[in-house]
Amino acid sequence: MLRAFRDLLNDILPSDTAAPPGEPSLRLAAAVLLMEVMRADGGGIGADERHAAAVALQEQFGLADGEWEPLLRQAEQESRTAYDYFRFTNPLDQQLAQPAKVDFIEAMWRVALADDQLGVAENSVIRQVAELLHVTHGEYIAAKLHAREAQGAA
Repeated sequence: MLRAFRDLLNDILPSDTAAPPGEPSLRLAAAVLLMEVMRADGGGIGADERHAAAVALQEQFGLADGEWEPLLRQAEQESRTAYDYFRFTNPLDQQLAQPAKVDFIEAMWRVALADDQLGVAENSVIRQVAELLHVTHGEYIAAKLHAREAQGAA
């Protein structure tokens, strides 16, 4: 499913340099939202969560092994100064088809579940992002269940 998200992104956006001035690129927007989930529990960013975010970015954007590190560093800086999610959800909402949005919500769940602890704050971040991406409640729940199934299979 995440591969379908990446393929869709590659079809829609051949290059990540097409972001309008003042708006984050699709990759950066996605990375910031994943960072928001990692930071939500207040316990710092764990290695398991960071690894899950790296895997999501690699799968969804076809990044090479070393490419996700600077992206996550930049996302962490952006996340610390972000005052809302709209700036980061808007590029995704405008440029992704509905199935790709649902796949992204599933990726957020995988990051949240990576440390085997799902906090209320993490759940809240994902719910808010899902609403801003116009993901239905049913799609939101299905994404959560898929992420939990994937975690159990790992």
